[in-house]
Amino acid sequence: MNRRLYILLLLLGALLPAFAQIYDGSNTTGFDENGNPLTPEQGTYQDGAGNRTTWGRDTTKLRGEKKIPIGQFQWVLEPRLGTVVDAENNDTVVHDFYKWNATDGYTGEYNYLGNIGSPRLSRIYFNRETSDEFLFLQPFSFFRGSLKDFRFTNTKSPITNLAYHTCGSSQKGEDRVRGYFATNINKLAGLGFKIDYLYGIGYYSAQPNSMFGTSFYGYYRGERYSVHAYAGINHMKMGENGGIEDDRYIEDPLSVGQTKSDIVPTMLDETWNRNHEQHFYLAHRYNIGFSRILEVPDSLKPVPPSASELLSDLPDSLQTVLREDSVARKLMVDSLTQAWRDEQPVPKEFIPVTSIIHTFDLSNLKHEYLAHDTRKDYYTNTFYGDGDHMRDETKALSVRNTFGIALREGFNKWAQMGITLFGTHKLRSYKLMDGQGGMTPYTENDVSVGGELARTQGTRFHFNASGEVWLVGKHVGDLNIDGKTDLQLRLGRLDTLLTDLHVGFTHNKPSFFYRHYHSQTTWWDNDDLDREVHLKLDGTLRLKKLGTRLRIGFENISNYTYFGMQNTLHKRARTELPTDLSHDVAVMQTSSVQVFGATLGQDLNWGVLHWDNQVSYQVSSNQDALPLPKIDIYTNLYLLFRIGIRKVLRIQIGGDMRFFTSYYAPDYSPAIQQFAVQDPNFERTKIGKYPIVGAYANLHLKHCRFYVSARHVNAGEGHSFLVPHYPINSFVLHLGLSWNFFN
Repeated sequence: MNRRLYILLLLLGALLPAFAQIYDGSNTTGFDENGNPLTPEQGTYQDGAGNRTTWGRDTTKLRGEKKIPIGQFQWVLEPRLGTVVDAENNDTVVHDFYKWNATDGYTGEYNYLGNIGSPRLSRIYFNRETSDEFLFLQPFSFFRGSLKDFRFTNTKSPITNLAYHTCGSSQKGEDRVRGYFATNINKLAGLGFKIDYLYGIGYYSAQPNSMFGTSFYGYYRGERYSVHAYAGINHMKMGENGGIEDDRYIEDPLSVGQTKSDIVPTMLDETWNRNHEQHFYLAHRYNIGFSRILEVPDSLKPVPPSASELLSDLPDSLQTVLREDSVARKLMVDSLTQAWRDEQPVPKEFIPVTSIIHTFDLSNLKHEYLAHDTRKDYYTNTFYGDGDHMRDETKALSVRNTFGIALREGFNKWAQMGITLFGTHKLRSYKLMDGQGGMTPYTENDVSVGGELARTQGTRFHFNASGEVWLVGKHVGDLNIDGKTDLQLRLGRLDTLLTDLHVGFTHNKPSFFYRHYHSQTTWWDNDDLDREVHLKLDGTLRLKKLGTRLRIGFENISNYTYFGMQNTLHKRARTELPTDLSHDVAVMQTSSVQVFGATLGQDLNWGVLHWDNQVSYQVSSNQDALPLPKIDIYTNLYLLFRIGIRKVLRIQIGGDMRFFTSYYAPDYSPAIQQFAVQDPNFERTKIGKYPIVGAYANLHLKHCRFYVSARHVNAGEGHSFLVPHYPINSFVLHLGLSWNFFN
């Protein structure tokens, strides 16, 4: 099917829910149906269990006047215990919208292979994602995200967000379309889904990416019982070209007789990695507690009906008598008023004391590596089969059940923190190629217990301290300890200082795929790997008004485990070009690595002129095992203003630059779809010391966001690489559109 036609059909499919009306609520009395008073925030209220809703307006009356109520808030879940954490609504952020579809991230900190959706790795060590036990999914954080980042939505009216991004032609270009729909069933329950389709042919040979993802969610947040359900399915197919044959095709094309930079020979062709992922999650809890009468301000108390309204239901003969007897009339009105008051629900607040918690988490993965025309001697080893026709499969299944009991924070003045105890059982099942046409199964069962102390209420000071130890199974003896705290200090009328501090300690066995992996070209069984020990300290200081941010971190790692290239020079070769080497990758450990990093951000503005800056400095004690650039810079200079009769059109126009100092960046191994440090036994390749400049116009009008972005406007001869032998796309013009529909 034609690519553009397929995208159009997806857009039409995502639009359908925009015309659906799933709920119809009305409430204008100032109270919810249980007697909880509504706050002045357009119907938003928070019950005793800490649940907020946006219910409280009669949309049926407003709809006839074309006044659709607009308002929503979002939250994320902490996966282990299903704890609700309020979050910002990133789907409607208008500032810097042109960065939303950039694989290298909002500040350009990610190294990636050039094409949209490619595997990526942050150059800023303290921003790297926590290792995923399904290793093949870890480099795809740009597309797939994770449960801990997924946003559940409570909305006043159904909302549909459609976004479309494109660049280039149908022969060489990128497209991405995404639809998000959310609605409430009633004030306590809601559901929604997200559809995401990405297709990038790529500007260099044999590197097309095609990815399709769907996520469905539903929730019910009652005072006594709450439940969240989530299902995510991702299909990710990536073409592998192994990088270009010679960097001179980019740095000095005339020296190799090249005149067009996009016609560059690559190392591989007809080679693909595929990942098929399913993720299902359920979190529910039952609260045990008590109810107490709530003191309500007079302004929120319901107003009694007038005397005429009270008397209107009486028989006509009695109304005639009361009109002639003022004393009897007054006594009757007083009696009816008191009866009306007695019928009104008494405002009560439910106070949870104890919560019983259960979470269920299931992940399933099928990874495939396919190749039909592999360059001779590209791989060092062929453990079985035909090296020209490869089809490797890896399967993994993880099922986790966690049960917990929590003593809730704030049920009386002495309960200043919450206490939770939990136990977890985790089943992991893997299947690897056995070299004889079948698959070898591996099964691991682990049992762990842990606890958590947390203070989440209040505005100035919060903390969370947790620990978990593994008692049974392959990971027996593993230990995780984590502590976080934040403090808000007012500096008079000048500013507010926000501080965050994090301390973490882990003592864990390396994940399964570091210990075992089997394929036609790569094979290891490393049961003797030592446990990794991480001690991490980092903190952040932020000044709200001045826009200053400082983050400092230190980490000591013992038995650091990583992937490293192990190449072999062909006997016939006299140089060390990529074509002269055969490729292999192995798991390595080094005794100790220390990392120090500091990131300073400062946003400045003078009227309509704005200048946002971020500078990172970091040092690794072992650049061979953990290479990092010393300096990473992002700067963005732009004008921000509004035009129109009512200043309804918001315009952000400017340019930005990404730059980092040169270093021996990790190489990329198609055989395992992972980044691996370069082989120190051969001449290594440095990248960096090359600015990447862009220009853009970012516009926002009511519910529509639109941008035009020119990326890599300084393209020309130079070392324009983010991964060794994988060049950055040349100058490309990008377009993007996002529209919110409320109905």
